[in-house]
Amino acid sequence: MSAPVLRRLALLCGLLVLAACAGPRVRPPPADADALARQAARETALAMSPGWTLHGRLGVADARDSGSGSLEWRQQGEDFRFSVHAPVTGKTWVLSGGRGHAVLEGLREHAVEGDDATALLERELGWKVPLAQLPYWARGLRTPGEARIEFRADGLPAQIEQDGWKVRYLAWDTTHDPPLPSKVFASRGDYKVRLAIRDWSLP
Repeated sequence: MSAPVLRRLALLCGLLVLAACAGPRVRPPPADADALARQAARETALAMSPGWTLHGRLGVADARDSGSGSLEWRQQGEDFRFSVHAPVTGKTWVLSGGRGHAVLEGLREHAVEGDDATALLERELGWKVPLAQLPYWARGLRTPGEARIEFRADGLPAQIEQDGWKVRYLAWDTTHDPPLPSKVFASRGDYKVRLAIRDWSLP
């Protein structure tokens, strides 16, 4: 076989190898109908208990700063009380409110009010926390609207992507029925919110 033919064969083999390496990237398979049906059943069951309390730790970070503290979170429908104790400063601040109204106490001499809890928290602490969605995501639920969800082998959510946030579920408390998350990590660009939940209380 002549040298030019050998060179053409070698070139062809090289192109075939490159084509194989440049194949499409494999994404996780989409959630199947059974997994989505189980998730819908969890969401329906937990929606019947609009009042709950959790205790644990909250961590918030962005590209410039971070903060953390012990957390007591009481939720009753749309009304909430979010109490954080910072061990470094020894201070406790409380964010409470409901639809269209929020009050932040403990940071200044007097309480600060606003009509949006998320905006109030960001303005006063610089914390970007998705407070409207977090009551859903903290329980492993989707908020109303479009969402992409991936499941673990046991059928519980591994990750929810919604409203630009990626919410990962690193651990679950299976002593509850339905099970509830115990470690939640939400991120959107440089913004990160971590929940390490010690215990849940549902009626």
